[in-house]
Amino acid sequence: MARKKVIDLDTYNALDAYSIALHEYYKSLRKAGFSIEIALALMSDRDTYPEWILPTVPNEIHPLPYDDDED
Repeated sequence: MARKKVIDLDTYNALDAYSIALHEYYKSLRKAGFSIEIALALMSDRDTYPEWILPTVPNEIHPLPYDDDED
C-alpha cells in the first residue's frame, strides 16, 4: 500500500498556495472533460473561480469616523 505524501500548509506563502489552487483548478477542469483551450479560457476569467480560491471582498466599505467631525 502506497503512502500518501503529507503537505504541511504552514510552509507555503500566499503565492505558493494560490499557485497550487490554480493548478488544482486546472486539473479538475481537465478531469471533468474540458479541453485544454476551454480550461485555460475558464482560468483566464476570474469570475469562474470557486469562492475558496479568491478572497472575498466586502461590497460596502464604511468610512472611518473622524475625531474632528464634531465641529
